[in-house]
Amino acid sequence: MKEKFYITTAIAYSSRKPHIGNTYEVIFTDAIARFKKKMGFDVYFLTGTDEHGQKIENCAAEAGVSPKQYVDTVAGDIRRIWDLMDADYDKFIRTTDDDHEKAVAAIFRKLYDKGDIYKSEYEGWYCEPCEAFLTDTQAVDGKCPDCGRPVSRMKEEAYFFRMSAYRDRLTRYIEEHPGFIEPEARKKEMINNFLKPGLQDLCVSRSSFKWGVPVPFDNRHVIYVWIDALSNYITALGYNPDLPETEAFRKNWPADVHIIGKDIMRFHTIYWPILLMALDLPLPKKIFGHPWLNFGADKMSKSRGNVIYADDLAAVFGVDAVREYVLSEMPYLNDGSITYEAVIARYNNDLANTLGNLVNRTLAMTTKYFGGTVPAPAALSESDSDFTAFPVKVLGEVTALMDSYHVADALEAVFSLFRRANKYIDETTPWILAKNGETERLGTVLYNLLDTIRFGASLLEPFMPSTARSILSQLGTERDALLPGALEAGHPIGEAKVLFTRLDEKETLEKLRAGSEPAVPQIPVPEDCCAPIGIEDFMNVELRSAKVLSCEPVPRAKKLLKLQLDLGYEKRQVVSGIAGCYKPEDLVGKTVIVVANLKPAVLCGVESRGMILASGEGHDIRVVFLDDSVAPGQRIR
Repeated sequence: MKEKFYITTAIAYSSRKPHIGNTYEVIFTDAIARFKKKMGFDVYFLTGTDEHGQKIENCAAEAGVSPKQYVDTVAGDIRRIWDLMDADYDKFIRTTDDDHEKAVAAIFRKLYDKGDIYKSEYEGWYCEPCEAFLTDTQAVDGKCPDCGRPVSRMKEEAYFFRMSAYRDRLTRYIEEHPGFIEPEARKKEMINNFLKPGLQDLCVSRSSFKWGVPVPFDNRHVIYVWIDALSNYITALGYNPDLPETEAFRKNWPADVHIIGKDIMRFHTIYWPILLMALDLPLPKKIFGHPWLNFGADKMSKSRGNVIYADDLAAVFGVDAVREYVLSEMPYLNDGSITYEAVIARYNNDLANTLGNLVNRTLAMTTKYFGGTVPAPAALSESDSDFTAFPVKVLGEVTALMDSYHVADALEAVFSLFRRANKYIDETTPWILAKNGETERLGTVLYNLLDTIRFGASLLEPFMPSTARSILSQLGTERDALLPGALEAGHPIGEAKVLFTRLDEKETLEKLRAGSEPAVPQIPVPEDCCAPIGIEDFMNVELRSAKVLSCEPVPRAKKLLKLQLDLGYEKRQVVSGIAGCYKPEDLVGKTVIVVANLKPAVLCGVESRGMILASGEGHDIRVVFLDDSVAPGQRIR
């Protein structure tokens, strides 16, 4: 009987289309799930969407649709991208699923009946983007410590979960289970920053909005995100405290690993385990917090104009190239980085040169020298034996690395096998063997190469499944056994196809940038008048309040001023053509409105990341100023 392995992603929040940093998690988890299957485990892979909350209720209102219509659209887009990325999940759960909502209501009632949930009143700071309640010490300078955005003061009646009653028990559990939280640095952060200072009871209901699972005995409240969203890991298996235990739950729980982003470690390593303790359920075996994938050195943000989407990348590079890049470039602990130039470079070096060229020339030589038939190997030389032993060594390395979630290092080990095969070609010079008539020796060399490529393709499958299948097809075999010498001699190879063709960086960059700026149809409109738009179009323009910190002329540009702005959550530079109407000292200290999600531009050699709102033209421009009481970073609606 196979050993079970239950693995999950965090469920994606259905407020907007996920960018490549969000998509990385499902690719990472899929690679682990596929590898475990290859190692003989009975894998259950869960992913899905988190679809309740105030933020979604607000997004739906802005779009002029119901919350359910809104999440149906966004959840559909999330699942489309997961499928496009070849994620081989077993279940895609939505928190609007009827069985999930019923189970969540039953969980809430059970905790209330136990006395672990009580009614009180919440007053404090709230971050809407993160849907997080914050204490005075957590809300530093009026901003969220996680996303950096301004927080708001709120007061409302709510139900609370007695987290404080479980602090000591959870602390002991973490100390007694050293592998429970990984990486180790994340574990220390949770203990030192949250457990040691003491836990406050957790707000688990809201009465200021309606889009959520109703509290079963108090319909003025909806169950807040932590019980709703976190419970998906057990409700997906059929758990409901009011119903008999399901076979799926009995078989798969506890989870072997939750794969989550480092920004939600607190919720998964503190809130979730305590919730399970209160339900008298086993805790997951491991919670692994992966780092972020940044655009260059910066966090991806629509307002910064530096967001990259997986489907846009796949349209240019192909799905497997996207998978290979993000899996290779994300370190175990520190943040990874993505730029278009970096993707092109890795594509050309790893995929076109190392892998594609190896497969292409090995198959070409097999066709040229042996009529497209896999030759039989003869006796191996000492160098041959070293080469044919290398795949087994790599397998051991990859297994250890995947078991410890060092996925980037594991993929690097796979490509070391392909690089070693290229070196073997240079060492054995098959073309000289053919020229000298050393047919037996040539057959041995080519067999070793073909079988190593087959072995490497099998190892590559968890990371690049489509490419692995294509390589095996070209080899004319379906045998992906991780055993040296498993390729059958004497059978014909399949049709050779180019796996990856080198890309011209300039042409590819132009294609990527053109794809990110789709052509807009020109609609005739009356002079000095714009065509009507819907509320959803207007809300796509992110207007933010910003305080002018400094201002100076742009050298050799009579019309331009360079302004340094404080948006509350970040500092930013904007160039504006208002020098003919304002002196720099007229603007410093003023609060203006900036288009925060405008794509960056370079004006007279100076980068501008946004646009100041103003009326008029020529020498009659008037900047729109806000009252000084408006804090930087407020959304203008």
